[in-house]
Amino acid sequence: MEFSRTDRIAGEIKKAVSEIINNDLKDPRIQGLISVTKVEVSKDLRHAKIFLSIFGNESEKEEIISTIQKAEGFIRKELGSRIRIKFLPELSFKLDESIEYGIHISKLLKDISQETKEEE
Repeated sequence: MEFSRTDRIAGEIKKAVSEIINNDLKDPRIQGLISVTKVEVSKDLRHAKIFLSIFGNESEKEEIISTIQKAEGFIRKELGSRIRIKFLPELSFKLDESIEYGIHISKLLKDISQETKEEE
């Protein structure tokens, strides 16, 4: 299977940003389980959307994502020292709700399954 250049760069950005957030950011507001789930890079390699999965309640998630967005300059500088490409993309961070959505759907399916078993 062949990967495009944007896919390879997205993979490298995902790995590097994950290391930077979990190991190099020393902000006390950033704590708990934070994982980079996906990186989307534009075709011209100028923009990268980084999707984060954060374990915690809604207020903690909002505070952590806000703190990470404010540290975008530091993260981009560190990323530039780890990845050698001509233009370093602008970073934007988004909260990835897909895991919570999957858990919700799984719970609904389980509830429906239990209801049909009770009816039989």
